[in-house]
Amino acid sequence: MKAKKERGGTPIRGLLPLVALLVIWELVGDPASPYFPPPSTWIDGIQPLIDADKLLPAIGQTSLTFVLGLAIATALGAIVGTLVGASRSVDRALSPSLEFLRALPAASLVPVAALVLGYTTQMKLVVVVLPATWPILLTCRTARRTLSPVLLDTPRTLGLSTWHRTTKILTPALTPAVLLGVRVAAPLALIITLLVEIVTRVNGLGAALGAAQAGFLSAQVYGLLTIAGILGFAVNWIVTRAETSVSRRMRGTV
Repeated sequence: MKAKKERGGTPIRGLLPLVALLVIWELVGDPASPYFPPPSTWIDGIQPLIDADKLLPAIGQTSLTFVLGLAIATALGAIVGTLVGASRSVDRALSPSLEFLRALPAASLVPVAALVLGYTTQMKLVVVVLPATWPILLTCRTARRTLSPVLLDTPRTLGLSTWHRTTKILTPALTPAVLLGVRVAAPLALIITLLVEIVTRVNGLGAALGAAQAGFLSAQVYGLLTIAGILGFAVNWIVTRAETSVSRRMRGTV
């Protein structure tokens, strides 16, 4: 019980340095500063967005793009990674292309995606999905290549159908790799979502952040960055808890 309480308090304790920094900033900061306004001015900075009913829709657009992008990246990465890892010849043939695509920075995809799809939500999804797919794809590929031959031969010996082999043997064996990939891909997907919105100014929290930066609204910029940080913390917490919960269930523990 004590160990569980300690683990549960770790994220809160990790925020103490940030809280201390904000307190010091508030005490020594100058509200008239054009670069470092104190935290007390940040709420006033984002108040115009709240009054104009723009903040919540922007957060909703960013959250929707993030959730859909991560879901598509998870499904695509798991399927492609499993198929590639199942055949060494296919793996050797596709590895150079996969490594080339993995090395492409997300920002470089924005002009091409905008040219083909325009400044739309679909364009944001494409740019988010491609980079977020790689952590899941690579972990699934490695996990599939290292599966025990005995584990793969057992369902054939028992005469299980392809569907039952996939759902009862392969999926549970690869689930930890998928969860690990999602844990890496989730923060990446959120960062890329904000980046695309800042660059393209398509509706979202990043677009509001880019507009505030262009208008030299320092307090609003810091307020929006705080909201983005809270979203990132929530995403990391949810993904970590989900991974822990699934892992415990797979081990048969409470």
